[in-house]
Amino acid sequence: MGIYTALPENIQEVDVIIAGGGTAGCIVASRLADADPELSILVIESGRDNYNEPTVIHPVLWRGNYAPDNPNVYWHKTPKEKQLSDRESFVQVANLLGGGSSVNLMMYMRPQQCDFDSWGMKGWTADELWPFVKKLETYHGTSKEAHHGYSGPIQVSSGPYRAMDAENDFIDSMSQVGYTEVEDLQNVDSIGVTRLRKYVSPEGKRQDVAHTYFHPRLQDGKHPNLNVLVESQVVRVTFNENRRASGVEVRPNPVTQSNPDQSSRRLIKARKLVVVSSGTLGTPPILERSGVGNPSLLKQVGIPLVADLPGVGHGYQDHHLSMYSYKSGLPPESTTDGVHGGTVDIPTLLANNDKILGWNGIDTSSKIRPTASEVDALGSKFKEAWDRDFRDTRSKPLASMFLMSGLYGDRTGVPPGKYFTIGVYTAYPYSRGHVHITGPDLDDELDFKTGYLTDNDDIDLKTQIWAYKIQRKVAQRMKAYRGEISDRHPTFPPGSKTYSSLTTDDATKSIEYTPEDDAAIEQWVRQNLNTCWHGLGTCKMAPQEKMGVVDEKLGVYGVHGLKIADLSIVPENICANTMNTAAMIGEKAADIFIEELRLRGQ
Repeated sequence: MGIYTALPENIQEVDVIIAGGGTAGCIVASRLADADPELSILVIESGRDNYNEPTVIHPVLWRGNYAPDNPNVYWHKTPKEKQLSDRESFVQVANLLGGGSSVNLMMYMRPQQCDFDSWGMKGWTADELWPFVKKLETYHGTSKEAHHGYSGPIQVSSGPYRAMDAENDFIDSMSQVGYTEVEDLQNVDSIGVTRLRKYVSPEGKRQDVAHTYFHPRLQDGKHPNLNVLVESQVVRVTFNENRRASGVEVRPNPVTQSNPDQSSRRLIKARKLVVVSSGTLGTPPILERSGVGNPSLLKQVGIPLVADLPGVGHGYQDHHLSMYSYKSGLPPESTTDGVHGGTVDIPTLLANNDKILGWNGIDTSSKIRPTASEVDALGSKFKEAWDRDFRDTRSKPLASMFLMSGLYGDRTGVPPGKYFTIGVYTAYPYSRGHVHITGPDLDDELDFKTGYLTDNDDIDLKTQIWAYKIQRKVAQRMKAYRGEISDRHPTFPPGSKTYSSLTTDDATKSIEYTPEDDAAIEQWVRQNLNTCWHGLGTCKMAPQEKMGVVDEKLGVYGVHGLKIADLSIVPENICANTMNTAAMIGEKAADIFIEELRLRGQ
């Protein structure tokens, strides 16, 4: 076994190549290695090794991964999109071993049963996926025992630190607005607000899949044929004359390797299987550079066609996220502002192994639905969509809302102090985007559009307007509320009653919004709506005639020996942060591949 930045010359061919060492990829590799330690497996990861990286293992330092000069995250930039006030968008994706599980916010959120059942693929119903959802976790919490796993690699707990005053304040306020507290929001059918568990061990370490699945197997001496090549990029998959995947072409990553020899591209052969697990924005370009995709696009960029699959890169989805920050009366120890604002010395925290290192700053979240009167207020088109897609599925939320104990985003121009932020994301956006190559080489710019707020009837926009009003109502009722940070909220017209409502001592008073106020909220949403880092659906698992790219066994249509295992396969959205689903896909994919490679029982 080994971790390499340059592959030894004696490794020319392996049994299985996994292109991408992210959440699903690390799990697939680990489970295959367990099934047959003699199986030679090579994981190829574009980013660095994450082992004991401080911004990875200490939850409170998660924002450090998103610093512009930190290679742990790659920033995708879109062209200007008219519906987003003619602005560019940035979508950050993980670029290190462990993928998103190494840099995410560690929020333990599972999809609803109706989410999995909506996928409509044999073997992928909620009942069939339930064992894999439980297999990945060791759950520390109160709930029905049948709902969780208790012997999996990933510890799910409260961690060593919580801000109970902020947590109770938010939950009490949510109750006043009409959302009740539920003990376990992750039992696949609950609606309401809950006290979150996190992907954090009871001792306070992030539970990324590299540290929980992959590194233990690299280090235990029992998996001699498990290898990983880091800081290296997969250019394309190669095929033989029978359209069977025969290997990959790789090159050093120029971002992470100093002075790499870009001429040192290598072909590595795979005897049994190639698995592409490079994520929602990474997998489609690899397929297209390999000749798998829309024939007209491939002809345009000069790539010979291997498989006619126009669904590659089509149908990009992401939860639509808006974040709203407020001044807070919370004590300093109940926010992350000291850590992220520079008034707390991080080396001292590390030297003392301070418990706050094990806190992500997010202790509560929710899954919520509008009332009948709120649906009616959003107009006939919205009501039509609601009645068709939500009304009779009582466990299907419209949005998720969560409390972040601290200021989110750029602190420039914001005085030092104590803050809280409420985030809301659209659970099932109707809008779609795309990601495609523009040329045959890995360095050619991508054609990437988020497509946010492009649905025909503005359902996604109306959802965000509703969500803004709900979260503002919640914030106003919190004991910690000390007013808004003006540039983190819409600018309402002069004389708007929304301002006078906020100055009243009666927190139960309803805020009145005029059409002009709604227009101000719309403008703010268009100017500020952002990624939730939950991209999926660009190589979806569906029938080929419905723009599907993979079948229920994750095999790519039209070729042999090529599989996809990552969030790009998800055909319909989910109301959950996506790590749980990515990890479940890894477990389910490994089970499929073990069966097909006839490793069961070895």
